[in-house]
Amino acid sequence: MFSTLQGWVNKWDILSLEFRKLPMVFEHGQEHYYVVWETSSAADEFSLEWWTDTMASSKQGGAHNIVKAQYKVLGESHHRYSAIIGPTGLASKVHYRCTSNNASTDEYTIARRSEIELTRILVISDNQNGDEEFRQVLTGIQNHYGSHVPDAILHTGDSVQYASRLEDWQNQLFSPLEDGGGYQHSSPMVFVPGNHDHDKARTPNNSNVYADMYHGIMTTEGLGAPEVVNGSYHRFHHAVSLGSARIIALDAECPSAEQSQFLERELQSEAFQSAQFRIVAMHIAPYIEFWDPYTWNEKGEKHWGEHIRLEYDPLFRRHNVDLVISGHQHNYQR
Repeated sequence: MFSTLQGWVNKWDILSLEFRKLPMVFEHGQEHYYVVWETSSAADEFSLEWWTDTMASSKQGGAHNIVKAQYKVLGESHHRYSAIIGPTGLASKVHYRCTSNNASTDEYTIARRSEIELTRILVISDNQNGDEEFRQVLTGIQNHYGSHVPDAILHTGDSVQYASRLEDWQNQLFSPLEDGGGYQHSSPMVFVPGNHDHDKARTPNNSNVYADMYHGIMTTEGLGAPEVVNGSYHRFHHAVSLGSARIIALDAECPSAEQSQFLERELQSEAFQSAQFRIVAMHIAPYIEFWDPYTWNEKGEKHWGEHIRLEYDPLFRRHNVDLVISGHQHNYQR
């Protein structure tokens, strides 16, 4: 009832609707993308419009795909919408925009590289509680890329300090990315969960206001079986092909027999073994050279990566993984 009333109010421009978070696009299975955005008040109805270069352009009109957005109230002035693009086929460019009766985003373009083209992947991690430093890093990235846009973003976790705080998502992730070039609109993100991004219950409707966003990425009908087992375990592990690279994303904090079986299958798969670059991404590294002594010894964090080191690392070596990328440790090492 509340959202219906707000939609009616917005329709007649009694209150202005503003975008709190412009669209962020995620990799979402073969030939699909998941898009999420947020507004200050509820719209009467939001849709996502998408098309490819093989279809009529937006200026010419034509039969574009219109997807009704899913809606969720996160707070009094936080209204989240999400929709899925796809299947996109073999299109090298996918265009989209988010529209309602009284608001619309700009048009954004996702470029998809072929297996023989150079693919630029921006890797970021552990930006939580450091929005100013994050902005400085993004400025350096902008200077490096120039007019180019990264083809994808790989985030290896800890995007926020407190996953239940709306202001952390705004101030520590979305706003710095927007100020740093807005790559998240056109560069699909492969997200690897960190220990600050969720609680370990992994339930789809917990206090983590964006946890069910990640849940939604992995459970769409036709893109895999439900990932919540017995209502408690929330699975994040998945794999994606980006140009000539195949990336396996693992949940480092919640090992399970299911994830181990998935990892062995994926490492031996044709998609992984035939890729030019074979990459595994997770939040906690197999080997950590330095960490805070108190948290390491007294709080037991030295045990967090044991299963990765003892179980996964031998598999990485056996199946010729080229690169393991992780976060968690707040310094650069290789």
